[in-house]
Amino acid sequence: MARSCLACTVRGCGLPLNPEERGYRCSRGHSYDIARSGYINLLQPQDKKSVSAGDSSAAVDARARLIAEGVGQSVITEVVRCSKSVTVASDGVVADLGAGSGDALAAAASGRSWSGIGIDLSVAAARHAARRFPHLTWVVANADRRLPLVDGAVSFLISLHGRRNPFECARVLGVSGVLFVALPAPDDLIELRRVVQGAGVARSRIDAVLQEHEPFFRPVEQFTTRQRHTLDQRALKDLLTGTYRGARKRAAPLVESLTAMDVTLASDCVVFERK
Repeated sequence: MARSCLACTVRGCGLPLNPEERGYRCSRGHSYDIARSGYINLLQPQDKKSVSAGDSSAAVDARARLIAEGVGQSVITEVVRCSKSVTVASDGVVADLGAGSGDALAAAASGRSWSGIGIDLSVAAARHAARRFPHLTWVVANADRRLPLVDGAVSFLISLHGRRNPFECARVLGVSGVLFVALPAPDDLIELRRVVQGAGVARSRIDAVLQEHEPFFRPVEQFTTRQRHTLDQRALKDLLTGTYRGARKRAAPLVESLTAMDVTLASDCVVFERK
């Protein structure tokens, strides 16, 4: 089912992609190969932001290590809880926008007959996820543009701490589909931000998210996940690698001086249904 849900990303096409032996092809003849490591690259030249778009391998690996240690796991736990409350056919589809290391999608699809599609701008992320979870479909594409999915194909859609595209989310969700959005809460990583940025500014983004989704969705649940961890220097470096790209070099001497720090990880979450 997941393969038939993919859509061609050539401008003006958008037709369903059909599986072939080593790739996909739409009825107009646009074809895409499956990479040796197992992902499919649907990114068009005009959609590339840079030669190496998206997160680096180091950033993806850092976040995966943290999740494996339970750091940031609380929001994934809520994704799984929410997915279990969604009425989905046995051949339903769950998709993750900005899938990163793939942990959230793999957890949501685990133990079910659902098909899973993870979308990320980063080739490094798709390669990492495909290596760890080869039973799911991993796609390189720009979620800021038209999503590489056919209309109404998805039952459960995930967006965790990434860019959002409400119009496209509404297009690809089925009539009873559910969208799970998480964004950094005001106190997320506030202790680390005080060190890195010199101040820990607590800014809520939730009203803006509700407003941008209002034309297409209605919120059915809203809550905050919060964990506090005592992290050693290695884990703090992983947090920096996975988040504050521009501040790493400037903060390096400060981070080197830290032996441990209590850090808050918090996400404001909204569960939406289509209007």
